[in-house]
Amino acid sequence: MDLGLERKVAIVTGASRGIGRAIALVLAAEGCNLVLMARSRNDLEETRRRALDANSRCSVEVYSIDLRNGEAIDHAVARYGDIDILVNNAGAIPHGSLLDLDEAQWLDGWQLKVLGHIRMTRGFYRCMKSRSRGVIINIIGAAGERVLPSYIAGSAGNAALIAFTKAVGAASPADGIRVVGLNPGPILTDRLLGRLRQRADRELGNAEEWQMFTRQMPFGRAGDPSEIADVVAFLASPRASYISGTVITVDGGLANRPAPT
Repeated sequence: MDLGLERKVAIVTGASRGIGRAIALVLAAEGCNLVLMARSRNDLEETRRRALDANSRCSVEVYSIDLRNGEAIDHAVARYGDIDILVNNAGAIPHGSLLDLDEAQWLDGWQLKVLGHIRMTRGFYRCMKSRSRGVIINIIGAAGERVLPSYIAGSAGNAALIAFTKAVGAASPADGIRVVGLNPGPILTDRLLGRLRQRADRELGNAEEWQMFTRQMPFGRAGDPSEIADVVAFLASPRASYISGTVITVDGGLANRPAPT
């Protein structure tokens, strides 16, 4: 299926690995020209290499940025304002219950993900509005709807971004812009794999037995980053031109199961 993304310009944050890297590779294969953003330039260069392997005709630029820094975001907007697609993917909020996390951990996680998504959206929205076109996709997380006491900072932050995405996306069609969100469930990134290995080591005495826990997930496995990336490519495309102000969950139905305490 031709998604009509040839020569569109897309920014992908958190593109150094995991879901962000998978999104970059799919968009490159679809013909997008890319600006890849993250803190780690070395990992971004690896994503750039893979994107060019996927499509040597696209252009791929890397831009090292700490999205906790509002001034840095302002500079990025000034430099790359003329884009078609913004994918806000960066950010990892620490796990822990209410009393496990101190204020510094809350603030650091929210500065990067919650305020990072909001600041990037506000900055690039202005540019898109001036041209009456653009798509903003916020990668959020299913814990915002299936809240977990053991991931309270992430659940609260994701819930805030879900509300933010729906509110902005409800008004944005008047400006020719679509704003949508995507809630990934358990996706087998390096981060999830590390947590599964720790759990297997703690509970089973062998980190290599981590797949025992994925068998309890929908379809007996964790999702693959490419399964998120494919949905993002569709949402970014003209094929999804009547979708705005909503958040799509890709978790194998996990959000509708009872949440553990």
